[in-house]
This record gives sequence, C-alpha cells and structure tokens, in this order.
Amino acid sequence: MDNLVDYESPFTTIISFHKLIESFEEIALSNVDYRSNYAKAILKEIESIPQLRTGITDYSIIKKNEGLIKNILADLFPTALTNNEVKAVTIPFQNISFNYTERFKKILKNAGDEFYMEIRNFDDHQFYVNNCCLILSSYYKQKFAFSKPFFYDIPDEEGVEKHYRIMYNADFMEITPTENSVQLTQDDIDVLMDNYNDLALWKSKFPPGSWSLKGFGIVSLFDATTESAISNLKSNLLKPDAQTATSDEALTNIFRSIFMIQDLKVGFIIYNQEEEKFIRPIKFDNKIQSFLLSTDQEVECKNAFFGCSFENLLDNKEPFVISNVEKFTEHSTNKRLGQHLLKQNIHSCIFAPVIKDGHLLGVVELVSSKARDLNTVNATKLELVLPYLTDTVDRYNTDMQHQIEAIIQREYTTIHPSVYWKFKKESQNYFQNINHTKDYIFKEIVFKNVYPLYGQIDIKGSSEHRNETVKKDLKNQLTAILQIFESQDPNTNLVLLEQRKFELESFRNELDFPLKADTEQHIQRYIEEEIHPLLKNTKETAKSQKLERLYFESLDEKSGLFYQERKKFDNAMSIINKRLATVLDKKQIEAQQIYPHYYERFKTDGVEHNLYIGASISPTKPFDIMYLHNLRLWQLQTLCEMELEHHQLKESLPYELDVTSLILVFSAPLSIRFRMDEKRFDVDGTYNARYEVVKKRIDKSNIKGTKDRITEKEKITIVYSQNSEEAEYLKYIKYLQHKKILEPSIEQFEVEDLQGVSGLRAIRVKVINNNAISVAQKITYQDLLDELN
Repeated sequence: MDNLVDYESPFTTIISFHKLIESFEEIALSNVDYRSNYAKAILKEIESIPQLRTGITDYSIIKKNEGLIKNILADLFPTALTNNEVKAVTIPFQNISFNYTERFKKILKNAGDEFYMEIRNFDDHQFYVNNCCLILSSYYKQKFAFSKPFFYDIPDEEGVEKHYRIMYNADFMEITPTENSVQLTQDDIDVLMDNYNDLALWKSKFPPGSWSLKGFGIVSLFDATTESAISNLKSNLLKPDAQTATSDEALTNIFRSIFMIQDLKVGFIIYNQEEEKFIRPIKFDNKIQSFLLSTDQEVECKNAFFGCSFENLLDNKEPFVISNVEKFTEHSTNKRLGQHLLKQNIHSCIFAPVIKDGHLLGVVELVSSKARDLNTVNATKLELVLPYLTDTVDRYNTDMQHQIEAIIQREYTTIHPSVYWKFKKESQNYFQNINHTKDYIFKEIVFKNVYPLYGQIDIKGSSEHRNETVKKDLKNQLTAILQIFESQDPNTNLVLLEQRKFELESFRNELDFPLKADTEQHIQRYIEEEIHPLLKNTKETAKSQKLERLYFESLDEKSGLFYQERKKFDNAMSIINKRLATVLDKKQIEAQQIYPHYYERFKTDGVEHNLYIGASISPTKPFDIMYLHNLRLWQLQTLCEMELEHHQLKESLPYELDVTSLILVFSAPLSIRFRMDEKRFDVDGTYNARYEVVKKRIDKSNIKGTKDRITEKEKITIVYSQNSEEAEYLKYIKYLQHKKILEPSIEQFEVEDLQGVSGLRAIRVKVINNNAISVAQKITYQDLLDELN
C-alpha cells in the first residue's frame, strides 16, 4: 500500500467500509439463504475489527486484514474480471491505494521496485483546490466541472512509458463539516469560481483539516497510451519556438509510447521541391537526427543512394517500409541503402512522407534495431500523428520563408525599419482591396520635408594599391613560368621555348610601367592559350616537375592566375569595411533613440551612409529641429570613432591603407521617393538633385586654387555652404576638442567649383590618434581573417 501523499488538505481522511457493512446487514436479513449466510459470515468477522466500520486512521490495520477487506469488496472487485480490470481502492487525488486487481499488480510489478506512482503534472495547489471542489460538489451541490483528465505514466517491462487515464468512483465516501469548517454563501462560492489561482483564498474558505472525508473510493485505470502520446505530441508541436520540446528525446519517447517499441528512434528530413533535395533542417540541428542523412547536410532525391526504392515515396507519396533490413540488402538491387542502414544497427524502418495539399514536405524516419519491429501493419499508426506533423512542417516552411524575406529585407534591400510602416500600410491597402478590384495601383512611397545627412570614410588610394597588387601577382606568375622553362629538359624544342621566354620577359618588363586597362586580361589569355598547353607537352626533369606542380597549386581556381597579393589586399579592404560598418551599425542603434530616422549604408572602397530625418518619417512623434542638430553631432562623433577603429587596425594589416573622412552638410529639407524600378530611395525633384550631384563629386574635389584634395588622411572634412552651418559645426568641433577627440588646430578653406555648384566651403580637423595601444588590445592579421570568415 502506498503512503498518503504529503500535501496539505482541507480533509481529515478516515478510511471506512461502513456503507458496505450496512449493505451486508440488509442482505443478512434477506430470504435468500446463500446470500444471507455469506453476509452473516462477513459481519461476524467484522465484529472483531470495529475500525472497519468506525474508521481507520492507522493504515497498518489495512495491511493486517487484507484478506477480510478483499472479501468485503468482492462484489466491487469480481474475481472473474481481476485479470482484465485495472482497479484498486483509493482516496481521490491521494497516493493511498490497496486491494489491487491482478492486472494492476502486474502493471506495477513490470514498472519495477523503484517506480513511484503519482499523477502527472499534479502539484499541491491542484491537490488542495480539487479537494475543495469535491466538497462544493458533494456538500454544496454545486456543478463544478473541475475534473480535467488525470493520468498515471507507468513504464512497462521493456521500459516503454504507457499512459493510463484515471477514473474515480466516490459513491462510498461521506464528506461532512467539522467544527472548524466555514459555512459558505453563494457569493463566497461565486468568488471562488473566479479565483482558481488564489490558493490563500481557498484555504480561508476551506481551512486545512476542517472537513471530514470518511469512506473509500475506487480508482479505475484505462490504457490511453496512444491518445495521450498523440496529445503530448500535439502540445509539443504547438509550443512557440523558444519552448518547443522537439528534441530527439521528447519525440522519441512519444513515438515509443505509440508504437510500443522500446528502442525505437525518430528522424526527420525536409524535402526541397525547387531543388529536388532532401535536407536536414538547420533549425533542428543537434535536436532531431536523420538516419538517411547521417553525415550529409543534403542529398539529391535522384541520387543513386536512394535508387528506385524511394520512387513510391516520391511519386505516390506512400510510406517506404523495410521490416527486415538484412533480407532487403540481400535481395534488393539497392544494397547501398541497406548497408547504410545496417551500419547504424537499423534492422527495421519506416520512411513516411509528410504531405500537404498533394506536395511532399518531408519524410519522418522511424527505425529499430530489431527486425520486424516496424512493418506495414503498425505503419498504419502513423495516420494518427501525420496530420500534426504536417501542420508543424508546413508552419516551419512558412516561418522559414518569412525569415528569408526578413533577411532579404535586412541585407539586400533598403526598407529600413523607420520607414517600414509606410510600406506595410500600402501593402495592407492592397491586401484589403485585392478581392474587390484587379486594377489596384500602388501609391508611391514619398517622405517630404526631410533633412539629409551624408558621410563617408574612404580608403585612400585604393585603386592605385589594387593595381600594384595585380602587377605583383602577374610578375610572380610570369617569373614562376620562366623558372619552369629554365629547368626544362635540354632536348625540348629550344626554338619554341626561347620564343616563349622572350614573350614572357616582354610582358614582365611591361609591368614596370602603369597598368593598362586590358593588360591583365591580355596576359591571362596568353598564359592559358600559349603557356599551359606547352607545359603539358614538354619533357620534364625532376626539378621542372616540382616547379610545375607548385605553380599549378598556386593558381586561383576562379581566375586561373596568381592571386596571393590581391587576396591580401582584398582581405585588408574587407576587414576595414567590416570593422567600420560594424561601428556605424552599432552607433546607429543609439542614434535611433534620438529620433527615428531613415538610415542606409554602402560598402565600396570604404563605407558611405545616408540619413534622412523629419516628421514625415515618424508622424506619431513630434519633430523638432533640435533632433537634426543632435544627429549631426552624433554623426561627427561616430566618424571620429570609425577613424580610431581604423587606426587600431593599421598595424595588423599586410597593407598600410589610410582613410579619409567626409561630411556633407545640407540644411534645406527635401523629399525622398522610393524608386520601384531600382528598389531603393532617391531624392525627389530637380532642385534636390543638386544635393546628389555634390555627394557624388565632392570627395574628389580640390581646395580652391590648389591641386590638393579637400580630404586628407586621419582628418575629417566637413563641407557646407551657409554661415549658420559653419557656426554650428565649429561648436561641435570645440566640444570634441574639449573631450580630447579632435586636435586643437582647424583648417578652413573654399572648395573648387563643381559643375553647376559653387560657393562651397569646408572645415578640416584631425582626429587625435592614441598610439599607446596595450599588448592586450592588439589583434593579429590572422585574428582579423578569422573574424572576417
């Protein structure tokens, strides 16, 4: 007999058989001799144990009188049904039980000595309130539908967890108030109905031990393993992503309960219809395995690995079942699949298609280490669970498409969150009208009266550096070929070799001069058409063979040329751009707190950014010109930080690449329009186009009357046209000089006239670079490459 559960209760529990004893007394007075004699015999035995009538609080009495109690309960526990029914005497919700049927005893024996039977997901709060509801139903005659399904989870002899639905019979119990009970009004009961979670309230209306529960109950268990497992599966699949229990262990236990197979394992793969591939879903990586794709991330459906075995699954959308993998491997033409499964100790399996609207979404994999455990008969059980799996996979595909669209929007388009609301509004208008008219015309997305801010940090002399690396790679490649020719067998056709040597040396000498536009392509074509065929058809010495092998190993797969120096340069450019863009993006998050504004940036030979701020971008928040001034100061500070970030990188890079910084100030509000054909924002109107002209040409401009560029390394150049703009930025500069971010000296000059634009002026000031970087702060070039990759 189990012990009484250690929960606080409104009941004082007394086990009593008085109701049954009273029925025996009635039978003893009947005229049916065999019934009367039997009842009299039971009553005679009961006389020596009055507690059976008055009530038992010492549970050892039950243990000592198991035989008599079994006879008392014989009418309720027929011997003929003891091997069929799962029944016992109990007190509802409490773990006190005895007088088990033989089938119940067998179930508990198979569960093992260490198994402790308790109601699933049942805590002290539920225990207390459910007991109170018993009182309300029995004593106060209130209709409380409190009895949600209760389950016991009990493992069988093979360790497969089975689920039993609990049914209580309380006909033989009496519930009476004690002197400590609180009499309730209907208002009290109404309040309780509305406050299930307020345990203190329930205890105030039903104090602990304030009611007497006398008698006994009967618990009957019904095997609801399949239904419960399906319910658990459905609950797991419906949970949000962060809480989803779609782990290998959770799903495996559910399917084991459904199929009653202790070592059953579950796998899953997604079907990509566009590419006709089976894919292991990244979302479930390390959570749900795949036995078909045990090592590969994806496999083409027409792959020889599947052979003709999967034609029925792919074409007819029917499960593919192997009840004995060893026999399948021996007799099937697709031995490769069978061997692949046997290597994983899989001896029977089911591969079931997940289908939605006639389209294959994926494949559920069920495998077992025992032959015939899985077969075409129990494969029909999948019909119970596939609808829920189908909805989940369909939801996964839909979520994936939404995430892909979000990534495209974030990484490849210019629909910034600050303006997304307007695109969404127009899309909603289209959606609401889609069924009413076929000729819906999208309204143009325009934001009027916004103030622009433009800035850039450019890698100085990037074109010249790139050309030098191209020349170095070409020279190294030509030199390597000449070395191969020098080491060739003397018996080779010397006339042809000498001619090729002459041509190669001519190309190498040509590279001592500035690089022409077509030089690289011309040399590449010559090497591919004239040199490589010659290398493959000449006699080789051991030395030339080694040199030739090293040469071909040094070629870039895509271009067929040496790419070592250019790769270093391209990596250096990428590292600088990534670091500077990261600084800008992080600071942008802070800037949006000033006032929501449109932001876009571009990576070229450096990083450019456009900002637009105004009331039309954020109509729900009042706009003040103060926000524009705040954003201008933020922009200047951010460019200073980007300069410092580059300065810390310089020593770690294989090329010493300097940067120049520029801010263009434009105080007149303008309009920006989303260009549907280009899928990007652009300034709107002829007058506003002047701003775009200045943006494109200003960084290559010179100081008026000189040949010197307006931009200079480690300095920020601020270009403006109005006196008020000059006064504003001089204040910002003075503030940053006070913070030891900018150097004390300031340069001011006029900018040379641009086409159609004159009267521009500029301020130039140097950023203070602190060279005292600690060893701990230094980063190596390899670290930067790892970060880039």
